[in-house]
Amino acid sequence: MGIMDSSFLFLPFGNDLLVIALVARHHDGWPFYVLSAVCGSTVGVWLLDLVARRVGERGVQKIAGRWQFARLKRMIEKKGGIVLIVGCLSPPPFPFTMAVATTSALGYPRTKLLGTVAASRAIRFVILSFLAIKFGRAILHIMNTDAFRWTMVLFIILCLAASAYSAARWLRGRPTRRPAAATT
Repeated sequence: MGIMDSSFLFLPFGNDLLVIALVARHHDGWPFYVLSAVCGSTVGVWLLDLVARRVGERGVQKIAGRWQFARLKRMIEKKGGIVLIVGCLSPPPFPFTMAVATTSALGYPRTKLLGTVAASRAIRFVILSFLAIKFGRAILHIMNTDAFRWTMVLFIILCLAASAYSAARWLRGRPTRRPAAATT
């Protein structure tokens, strides 16, 4: 789930909800759940980084749109690490995927990118874990309602459709190789 949550697929709050649900049910396992979520999220960012570096600035701009790409580029050139930290800690609608893709396309060092993401996501998931421990009973009560279950079914359908759309955009955003012109 963490890999999908931090890649170009659309799964907002997926990792968060999973960590909250697991910690609310099994308090003692929170360090393992946090570590698993951080590792999955970091692997997802690594996969996104591989793709974004390959398509480059033009490819990411094509996917993000000129306005969003230009805005992110200005922010990242001034405060690259801060943008990543804010993106890792902020819930949607912060454009986390585009911030990572733009950072990668601009050549931000991969080890700094992955280290920043891992540390920031760890902070986020630890905070969520402590909230889940404190409010676990109320969370479990809400999660056991029919309304919540049907909301999750609709949310999953929406995420699958948005992920298919996102993957198609990323695949179309790849630069195509043109054959070399024949010399006569």
